[in-house]
Amino acid sequence: MIHFEWPWLLLVLPLPLLVRWLVPARMSVEQAALKVPFLDDFSDAQTQSVTQNQKWPLWIASIAWVLLVLACTRPQWLGEPIEQAVSGRDLMLAVDLSGSMEVQDFFINKRAVDRLTAIKYVAADFINRRVGDRIGLILFGTQAYLQTPLTFDRKTVMTLLDESAIGLAGDNTAIGDAIGLAIKRLKNQPADSRVLILLTDGANTAGEVSPLKAAELAAANQLKIYTIGVGADEMIVRSFFGSRKVNPSTDLDENALVKIAENTGGRYFRARNAEELNNIYMLLDQLEPIEKDKQFFRPRTDLFYWPLVLALALSGLIGFYKTKWS
Repeated sequence: MIHFEWPWLLLVLPLPLLVRWLVPARMSVEQAALKVPFLDDFSDAQTQSVTQNQKWPLWIASIAWVLLVLACTRPQWLGEPIEQAVSGRDLMLAVDLSGSMEVQDFFINKRAVDRLTAIKYVAADFINRRVGDRIGLILFGTQAYLQTPLTFDRKTVMTLLDESAIGLAGDNTAIGDAIGLAIKRLKNQPADSRVLILLTDGANTAGEVSPLKAAELAAANQLKIYTIGVGADEMIVRSFFGSRKVNPSTDLDENALVKIAENTGGRYFRARNAEELNNIYMLLDQLEPIEKDKQFFRPRTDLFYWPLVLALALSGLIGFYKTKWS
């Protein structure tokens, strides 16, 4: 169906008639330069010619004015209603970019990759499944900063996460500051929809706020935090003296992550490989269901340029006529 955004502008349609009625017509003061002795013989033909030549530009101008006013009302074509699932949940991802994230203890398609690459690989599917959620992205290292505010545009969130790089925010780990930033960005949202998923592979080594103090503030602001400890329990290191097994996750402070989750009503998860990380995201889909209610919207297509182009074309036709016969 056709919809007019500003239909009240149709009230200006009689404006030319009002101007014609209020402003008197200009009287002709020109005198005939040639006297015709038998004027009556030419009067009928002259009157008919003048009448025909003057009336059609007036009709064209009237049509152009109507089209111009119609364009000003901004006509739009409304499409069929489209159903859109909206959960009402505001979900923030906080991803660690500290230097330890470059450890290559994850495998994707039998190829060793660093921890951040694994997070990007698995998080893309998780973000894509969160239809109806508003998602934001926090990146943290020595400092924490907001990379993406809350948005329904999941593609943008995935793109900006994919463009993040290890060390971009510094080599240390400010877990408390990341939680504090999430509290600040979510505090004005509905209390029952605030969720933070925090992924890190270390302990808090930077920042102004301790993780446990930040967790207390999160609990006071009804922010639920799911913490994910990233990193394998063992990996093979080859050197000049041979191969040996090491634990690349010795810096992971699991006790703090568990307390953060428990204090805020969330859960702690351990991701030792890409498969476990993916299973965690699948479980989060169950813990935080996606669809809550449904909304409908109708796509709109502007049509104003059609009457506008026709009005300009008719105006050009009148101008060409006046130029030719003036």
